[in-house]
Amino acid sequence: MLTGKQKRFLRSKAHHLDPIFQVGKGGVNENMIKQIAEALEARELFKVSVLQNCEEDKTVVAEELAEGTGAEIVQIIGNTIVLYKESVEKKQINLP
Repeated sequence: MLTGKQKRFLRSKAHHLDPIFQVGKGGVNENMIKQIAEALEARELFKVSVLQNCEEDKTVVAEELAEGTGAEIVQIIGNTIVLYKESVEKKQINLP
């Protein structure tokens, strides 16, 4: 689990990032979880955008993604979810 200080640190790092995944009408599926898990390994921290036509609630989407990928939910702001998972091979972010 991330501490408040670590979440603040990650939020500041994620602030300038653009969402690289979008969850739409189909919701979360296996393929998306696989792609997001690979992207987390490469980047550690990124945003996922939940589109207006998504039938699931954004908190449900965030929990499904976090569970499926083993990531932490840093923040849900508006329709954007910020996810973090420490990379095994490409560790770039040193948490406070």
